[in-house]
Amino acid sequence: MTGPASPTGTTVRAAAPAAGPDRPPTAPAGRARDARPAGPGVRVAATALSILAALLLGFVADVGVLSDVRHTRDRQVDYATLRGDLANGTAPVGPSAPGTAADAGPGVKPFTSGALIGVLSIPSLHVREVVHEGTTSRILARGPGHRRDTPLPGQAGVSVIMGRQATYGGPFRRLHELRAGQTFTVTTGQGTARYRVLGVRRGGDPQPSPLAAGAGRLTLITADGTPFMPRGILRVDADLVSTAQPASAPAVASGALPADEKPMAVQGDGWLPLVLWGQALVLAAAALTWAHLRWGRPHTWVVGVPLLALLGLLVADDVALLLPNSM
Repeated sequence: MTGPASPTGTTVRAAAPAAGPDRPPTAPAGRARDARPAGPGVRVAATALSILAALLLGFVADVGVLSDVRHTRDRQVDYATLRGDLANGTAPVGPSAPGTAADAGPGVKPFTSGALIGVLSIPSLHVREVVHEGTTSRILARGPGHRRDTPLPGQAGVSVIMGRQATYGGPFRRLHELRAGQTFTVTTGQGTARYRVLGVRRGGDPQPSPLAAGAGRLTLITADGTPFMPRGILRVDADLVSTAQPASAPAVASGALPADEKPMAVQGDGWLPLVLWGQALVLAAAALTWAHLRWGRPHTWVVGVPLLALLGLLVADDVALLLPNSM
């Protein structure tokens, strides 16, 4: 609104009317309008996105970084434990056989699933890993595992050790680089066994020659193909070139190995903890949505981010255990 022209020819702008009892004050230009409370649909969508974000971030962090850190810690702890067992003569050497576990003397540890049985050392690949008894996804998360329906490494017969290609430190990620003639060792309670590589074998490749009576062989197994995108199984066969030790009866009879211990199998009992932690994550996200309406954004973020991150990592860890055990 403009007023009359001044004597000098300039236009005089009239003052804006003051706010009075009958005229509400005018909001300054550029100020955002008061936000209306979000409806139920928006709150549900926000909760769902919070859950999804926690899951995705937790899975990427767990598989990409934290699983490697955990594997490094587990390897150090297990190696220190097994080194003491080997020095004291208490490392398990088989489930039952004359001159092995039954007669090894007092203090020998039981030959159970998850037991520490030896150290695999492949100098050409800079691999030094503790070998566990069993090949489930949960056991292979700690390190390579011995297939329970085969004799122990160093004993007569064909032994099998499985390990992961990419996740949880990927101890067998470079297994395909082994070449015929290279050697490696496996140290168990019966001593150090030395192996010479025969070659790398993939699906469709010919089997190695039959094993002579009383001889030993070790097959290393992992996933084949691009990391996190396996397309098959990779095997490395190696013949025992040191003296074969007496073989104990395998813990599991041939053909009776559970499905979740075979190559590229998933953890059969991994669904229950996943469901329980998943429910906890859903409830936490719903509670934080309610808290956002009561406390406001800053306080909710302070409480919610650590809680959702922790639950997301726990759920992601259980999801990772449902991936193929050799991946």
